[in-house]
Amino acid sequence: MKTLSISIILILSPFFGYAQIIGPEDPDIDTFNTIRQNSVSTMAAFGDTVWISPALNRNIGNAVDWFYPENAVEVTNGEGRVFSLSLAQDTVIAGLGFSAESPDGFVPSGYGFYTSINGGESWKFIDFPLDSEPPSSCEPAAETYDSICDIEFQYGDETYTRIRTTVPQQSPPYSVDSKGDVIFAAAWASGLLRSTDFGDSWEKVILPPSSVDNLNPEEDYQWTSSYSGEIINRYDPRGDNNLLGFGVLIDSQDRLWFGSAGGINISENALTAPTDNISWKHISFNNTSDGLLGDWIITIKEDPQTNRIWLTNWIADQPQQQGLVYTDDVGESFTQVLKGERINDIGFKDGYIFAAGDNGLFISEDGGKSWIKSPQIKSPNTFIKPSAQYFTVASTTERVWIGTDDGIASTNDYGFSWEITRVDFPLSGGNRYAPAAREVSTYAYPNPFSPTVHEVIRIKFEVKQQGNVRIRIFDFGMNLVREVENGSFGPGTYEAVWDGVDGKGRKVANAPYLYIIETKGREINGKILVAD
Repeated sequence: MKTLSISIILILSPFFGYAQIIGPEDPDIDTFNTIRQNSVSTMAAFGDTVWISPALNRNIGNAVDWFYPENAVEVTNGEGRVFSLSLAQDTVIAGLGFSAESPDGFVPSGYGFYTSINGGESWKFIDFPLDSEPPSSCEPAAETYDSICDIEFQYGDETYTRIRTTVPQQSPPYSVDSKGDVIFAAAWASGLLRSTDFGDSWEKVILPPSSVDNLNPEEDYQWTSSYSGEIINRYDPRGDNNLLGFGVLIDSQDRLWFGSAGGINISENALTAPTDNISWKHISFNNTSDGLLGDWIITIKEDPQTNRIWLTNWIADQPQQQGLVYTDDVGESFTQVLKGERINDIGFKDGYIFAAGDNGLFISEDGGKSWIKSPQIKSPNTFIKPSAQYFTVASTTERVWIGTDDGIASTNDYGFSWEITRVDFPLSGGNRYAPAAREVSTYAYPNPFSPTVHEVIRIKFEVKQQGNVRIRIFDFGMNLVREVENGSFGPGTYEAVWDGVDGKGRKVANAPYLYIIETKGREINGKILVAD
């Protein structure tokens, strides 16, 4: 919900933790057109417009309403969700994934792509590109390797084989970028995919083996694959981390940067060359002070003011570290910053750099030389929980937007003050995603509630008349567990926040609990299931 509050009242527990009332909501703001969920892992911006995951919601100029993509049925009615975004004038490209069930549980999988050339008014869905099934004569379990089971490809003057990718599991498009009609997608087990006709057809781009520093069509190469206990020369992402794709960027000089679990790969001609002639420079961790901190490259971004290339580094193997690096010389050397922090995304605004990480939001105003960790993000009538993970950053003309697992924060003054957008689900009337929801007097979410996972539970209720408000939480034996202390509140909709700790500072046991809200003229109640 848009957080243009008319007032704020906080009632704090005498003990540590959260037991407080926040609000009220602005009664003049109708937020029927809200976001789909509070956890937002992907954002992209162009001009004054920001797009977000997982449901292709769009906001223009920090408006109250969030756009609902009426024609994008694969994300509004289907199981697809946005994993990646690329924007240009009136153009939106979204990489879609989904969770597929497997014997080992649910795994991220490739679903396809949405493209729009009219700012999202209409959409074209493209199925995720997969290889054809092998010929019926193929015997993949045979003791002797049979190349007919695989796919032959040409690189330079040599012919090689690669494994077939016939299922979408483990191939979500984690990153997309585009220029004109050319689209690149980094799709984990499917590696690097390229379309030169705006998604109508796709081809696999060949990447260097982890063991080499350069790939060029004049040389012969050996990729690593296992078959019946033997190592053979076959292009196989199961045997080489550098073939597993996670990040992609077309920079301002038309170079392509591809981030894998085996380092960073840079190509001068991937935008235009045929796939059998694309050359690469491959850089991996070498444990030096001017190299990569880690081999797993998640995000690649270019600072629009300096053209400096930034990379997030995660640990693929020991003794690698997590953090950020940047390069001013196309990967000849790197400067390492925020060592030890697991950073998910980076963004830029007027010389400021924002780094969104598992451990918080980091901000630099001097090009990355020094960083401050943002205090807990609060707005006039709500907050992002202290343990929130920060996933993504995007900058519109006037604002910086931060996606977290507890809502969206945005600022127009580089982080000195914030507005917070969270899912608005009113007590009556529903929202865009549940328009027929029944009317209730109160509800608590998330419910069941895990203090370890969720940190806080929020209890929504309405005050109809100015007067004293008292909220108490009981176990099912009606023993008082925690009280949000008395206070006088005016009419409006509020949220009470509880952290699963009792009045003596002890974490409560897994069990059902009852909360009772007393306001002037009425008493309402609800249930909470604590299941840590």
